[in-house]
Order: sequence, then structure tokens, then C-alpha cells
Amino acid sequence: MDFESEANAPTATDDIEFAQPTTTRKPLQLLRDTEALLRRPTVATLSPILPANLSNIFQATSSLADDSFKELAEIDLDSISDFELRPVRICVGFSFVGFGALMILLLLLYLNTLHQKLSTVEQIRQYWYQYIWFVSLGITGMFILGREAMRPMPKRRKLKVASSKLK
Repeated sequence: MDFESEANAPTATDDIEFAQPTTTRKPLQLLRDTEALLRRPTVATLSPILPANLSNIFQATSSLADDSFKELAEIDLDSISDFELRPVRICVGFSFVGFGALMILLLLLYLNTLHQKLSTVEQIRQYWYQYIWFVSLGITGMFILGREAMRPMPKRRKLKVASSKLK
């Protein structure tokens, strides 16, 4: 009798080589193509159903999306520096903080106008998860802003001014 383990036997899956893509596409080109593959059949299906004026607006919007994504796909993401993205990250941080604060304010307004009969403890018991979501958004925004504040600034060139020009 042969009691050799079958676990040591070579299998067909050991030497699988995966096909490598022949061309590498940039992420924005991939986004453009994927979006177009989803949008074009949708526009073609919905255009005959819609009223004529709405159908024309729908098709014009679709062609505008084609142009916008074409311009977007031409952007070279590797050429964008970290310093150039700083204002965008700051705006996103402020947006998170502002949206969280606004939603907490709206939640409090909602509770004080439509649920006046509930005690504060009952209000907290019923709406604690919304409160947590909105506070978490604000905290996330504060983390983004804090990270930007701690990020080192790029070194600036110092201008050398001759002392003779000052006199």
C-alpha cells in the first residue's frame, strides 16, 4: 500500500501565469470609458420615451459629458504636485466641518420644533445615531484640517537683495 500524501503532489494551479495588459490606461481614461459605456445605452433607451424638449436637453447633456470627460482624461495625474492639492484638501475639510455642524443644527431644530413633548433623554435615545454621524463628519473634517496644518510647507527661494539697491 502506498500512503504518500496527496498534498505534496504538484497541481495544475501552481504555475499559473496571469495575462498582463498590453497597454496601461490612465485612471481618468478608464473612468471616461466606463462612464460612457454606462451612459450611452441609457441615453439611447430613455430618449425615445421622454418628451421632445426633455430628450434634446438629455442628449445635449450627454454630449457635454463626453466633452468634459475627454478633457478630464487628458489630465496627467503624475504632474499634479502635493502642494497644488492643498487648497482642495482644505476646502474638503471645511466642507466636512460645516456640513456636520449644519446637520447638528438642523437636528436640534427638528427635535425642538416637532418633538417638544419628548424629554431630552428620550430625544437622545431616539436620535443618537444621527447625532453621532454628524459629529463624526465634523471630527473627520477637523482631522483633515489638522493634517494640512501639520504638513510641511515647501521651501521657498529667498530673494537676495543687494544692499546697494536699498540705498
